[in-house]
Amino acid sequence: MKKILSVLVLNLFLLASTQAFAWGTTGHRVVAEIAENHLNCKAKRQIKKIIDKQPLAYWANWPDFIKSNPEWKMADSWHYLNFPEGLNRKDFDRNLENSSDENLYKRALILMDELKNKNLSPEKKQENLYFLIHLIGDAHQPLHIGREEDLGGNKIEVEWFKNTTNIHSLWDSKLVDFQQYSYTEYAEVLDFHDKKFNKTLTEGNLNDWLFDSYQKAEDIYANTQAGDKLWYPYNYQYVSTLEEQLLKGGLRLAKVLNEVFG
Repeated sequence: MKKILSVLVLNLFLLASTQAFAWGTTGHRVVAEIAENHLNCKAKRQIKKIIDKQPLAYWANWPDFIKSNPEWKMADSWHYLNFPEGLNRKDFDRNLENSSDENLYKRALILMDELKNKNLSPEKKQENLYFLIHLIGDAHQPLHIGREEDLGGNKIEVEWFKNTTNIHSLWDSKLVDFQQYSYTEYAEVLDFHDKKFNKTLTEGNLNDWLFDSYQKAEDIYANTQAGDKLWYPYNYQYVSTLEEQLLKGGLRLAKVLNEVFG
């Protein structure tokens, strides 16, 4: 635990000078905060044994913070999936199943399976939990289910209110930050629906959720071109998609954690 804390503190300083990662710090914390509000009692007790009284949001960005640590270089590819454009569901699932173990989909399944092992060491439980919180969040940032040739939109440069960026960074953090909420405020604003509505958003499994994100990525690619000068109209066009993905990410993370620990 002390080793993990020391790495986290070091990388909090390093993060200030690096490019934002998936959902940015705010988006990942929104997902984790929503998830925490929907944990069942048994899952809460089991998770408390792993991280004590710290909220899920505290650890939601740990897998991004450690990217500068050479010991975790092998985990870089765990945060995303690459797909060709225009896949139907059958071809999408075939690509998922034929992919390597070192991607978001396969690694999330491995983490879930390992966390169900009661003999897992405390340190390994912590690491797995932190990654699972983060990767389920990543699964709902559409451009983490993007195309290899442009690195999930990282190579597609646009302007955002006259500042040069790329569409991956735009979706990682700039759209979230543009709403000007703290992560607790944004979680509260988004998480107001009744149980019946929430249940519809958590139907299916990880395969279904990834295909949903893939379809949204396809829409973003179709409507966001290199060189576009984006501002208020783009936010108006996509803020509902952004917020839907954050809410889905939180509710589905809760579903996963309830199944693993409940």
